[in-house]
Amino acid sequence: MHEPTPPGERDRTRNLHFAAEQCLLSADIASKLELAHGLQRDLEAGLLRCEPLPEMPSLIDAGRPARPELVAPSQLVQRKLGTREGVAALLHAVAHIEFNAINLACDAVYRFRDMPDDYYHDWARVAAEEAYHFSLLQRRLEQLGHTYGDFPAHNGLWELAQDTASDVLLRMALVPRVMEARGLDVTPGMIRRFAAIGDEATVAVLEIILRDEIGHVEAGSRWFHYLCRQRGLDAESTYFSLLERHLGSNVRCPLHREARLQAGFSESELGRLEALCAKH
Repeated sequence: MHEPTPPGERDRTRNLHFAAEQCLLSADIASKLELAHGLQRDLEAGLLRCEPLPEMPSLIDAGRPARPELVAPSQLVQRKLGTREGVAALLHAVAHIEFNAINLACDAVYRFRDMPDDYYHDWARVAAEEAYHFSLLQRRLEQLGHTYGDFPAHNGLWELAQDTASDVLLRMALVPRVMEARGLDVTPGMIRRFAAIGDEATVAVLEIILRDEIGHVEAGSRWFHYLCRQRGLDAESTYFSLLERHLGSNVRCPLHREARLQAGFSESELGRLEALCAKH
């Protein structure tokens, strides 16, 4: 017979930040996916409280399986889509981004504890959608005779999460509005490449991801602007200042202008980003 859960611990398990932490720490893929979906489901059902925990959030390392092997970006081999292995390798790279995005969304809930309730609903939804994207890519990899972990990957996205852990405004500026926005730019090209080789199954998955990622970047834009207003900052000048300070204004083009406009970028911002591309 199991001992009853102490009342204090029962209260803790109903805490939103604790639930996000459990998902973030989980190293088992199936458990992480279920915890990500459960985070949104339980929050929407009113089963989780948005009350700060007594302890401060720590700079924890995200849980991940033993594979894939993490290497420097320069060590990753570029494979051509003309081979089954090349298709699987590119899909694996996208799956790795989505796996890290689950952790990023959970960390946005776990770490930043003085935001409005709508903020937590947004990032719990993002965590669930990233888990769905990962599941779609994992299924496609299995159809190609592979699984997540079969190819090496790099840890740049999670390293950026650690670098922005000190400030929610910095996180919103650099993760959704730089790294995830870059996904908006490159996904249409991937869709065209897979369409050119007749891989309609992968095209369908990437179209779902692109549709949802516009919403994820839009959430980042919305909360970035909210925080700038709250702190009396000009959003555009703050964004470009942070971009220069933390990433050396390193911007890659072309930009997917239509998707970025839907995701909360202004025409002025897009013009300035394209001007930075021209300088590099």
